[in-house]
Amino acid sequence: DSGGSVIGREIFDPQLQNSLIGITMPSTSVLQLGNPKLREQCKKVDVTSEEFKTSNTLLHTALQEFRQEHGFGRAISAPQLGLLQRFIAIDLTGKTGKLAKLKPGPFTMVNPVVTRQSEENVTMWDDCMSFPWIMVRVQRHAHIDLQFEDEDGKEFTVTDLDTSTSELLQHEIDHLDGVLSVDHALPCEGVKDGIVSRAYWLENREYFDKMVNHISE
Repeated sequence: DSGGSVIGREIFDPQLQNSLIGITMPSTSVLQLGNPKLREQCKKVDVTSEEFKTSNTLLHTALQEFRQEHGFGRAISAPQLGLLQRFIAIDLTGKTGKLAKLKPGPFTMVNPVVTRQSEENVTMWDDCMSFPWIMVRVQRHAHIDLQFEDEDGKEFTVTDLDTSTSELLQHEIDHLDGVLSVDHALPCEGVKDGIVSRAYWLENREYFDKMVNHISE
């Protein structure tokens, strides 16, 4: 036993695992772990296109449905709905970081590019709407600089983002390149593959929080 580590086919059983942790997925279907579309490279977005405008509405609907159902959820990337475009629906309502002040409420981050990554790293437990029944121990850069457009095509540059925002955006931008947090799973003593079931993690938060140095908001 690896201290609650998820092994075998349990990791690919979303119906069973989501029911155990009380997660209801949005009616706008979010692709689940194992779907090959989650591994594809997304194309650059033209914000004036009708394709983007339609896709943007769908993505924000999925995010808000999840937030209304569960009271949390900061972002979702287009490929998680099978939309192979480089944009992310974000809602940092109630957060206090630099990006939340720049863009209060729901907004769209289009064609994001990380321009700097801090040498400082953090370890944390990461979750994902595409596999919400597991938690993944990962290492992320503590701070990043970023360039992006919003849904109106306005360009932004943000620097030295706080850790909670930085780790979120690293996760979401990975999605745009077909990379998932399970690819970054970082083993440690007690969790030999760096992955645990969310139900077990929730039951033993104090134990698992000692394995990381950053607690995600």
